[in-house]
Amino acid sequence: MAIYHLSVKAISRSVGRSVVAAAAYRSGVALTDERQGIDHDYTRKQGVAAAFIVAPDGADWALDRDRLWNAAEAAEKRKDAKTGREYELALPAELDAKARAELARSFAAEVVRRYGVAADVAIHEPGREGDNRNHHAHILTTTRTVGADGMGVKTRSLDVSSTASVEIEQLREVWAGQVNAALERHQIGQRVDHRSFARQGIEQEPTVHLGVAASGMERKAAQDEPEREPVTERGQQNAAVRERNRVLEAAQELVLRLEKQVRELRARLVVGLARKLGQRMEQEREAERQRQELAARRQAEQRAAEEARKTAELERQKQRQQEVEQARSRGLSRSRNRGRDIDNGMEF
Repeated sequence: MAIYHLSVKAISRSVGRSVVAAAAYRSGVALTDERQGIDHDYTRKQGVAAAFIVAPDGADWALDRDRLWNAAEAAEKRKDAKTGREYELALPAELDAKARAELARSFAAEVVRRYGVAADVAIHEPGREGDNRNHHAHILTTTRTVGADGMGVKTRSLDVSSTASVEIEQLREVWAGQVNAALERHQIGQRVDHRSFARQGIEQEPTVHLGVAASGMERKAAQDEPEREPVTERGQQNAAVRERNRVLEAAQELVLRLEKQVRELRARLVVGLARKLGQRMEQEREAERQRQELAARRQAEQRAAEEARKTAELERQKQRQQEVEQARSRGLSRSRNRGRDIDNGMEF
């Protein structure tokens, strides 16, 4: 099951931390903190699957990890300055290594685009002990903008409490969207949600954080006896919570399957109804076409009959006219003959 996790924390001098040391540890490299004159060598660190830097356009100098983080340290004068900001992301175990790296890069690029900072990305594999699905990324960013000429102004929107919560919530939503898009591209049906269970309307209980000591005890117990129940109080509490959540999740999955089946059945009914309606409409169109053809044929027959009647009438009129002409011609012929007879002294 794809897991959602995004946390944000600052790297601050007030607790004695160095952003150079943080970058060296997360990337598994050796860096020298020039401000303190301390070497940080983590080249023996295992589990770093990939490490790369995403910088704003034109700031190619920031692609040099040593130069970038020493510049970040040098830009701050206060003893309690925040010199870096870290985003910790859970990467879906359902994706392959290349897809996980692309996903981490896409989020780093979005942070760079929004705030103008540089981002140092380190992708870590799951530890040899613990959950083997725990692929994750550490994205260390500057707290100042980065340009072609060096470090710029502070990104105050993430430092001021009135705006930081809004900004982080937006980033959490962005990350959820990017994870879901990647899962969809790789045809993986699972999805994540950046909202809490309560905000999603899911009645699941969150587990409690074990802490370093309890985690160590649980790992040791699992090594000695893999099937053994949790040995710490918090471990037992989490086991009970996970079991209740498992039952609840199974019930929710059943409800979702039933809802899906209802939707599919409704869709099939709608498709069947639409098909029948289409067939009926086609039959009605065919019947109307036939009616129109019959009406047109009748009209053509009527026109033909009318034309024939008119033609016959004209023929009759012409015949009568001819008969009249012939009768007139015969009458004139008799009159001429009678006149000739009179002239010849013939009597009638």
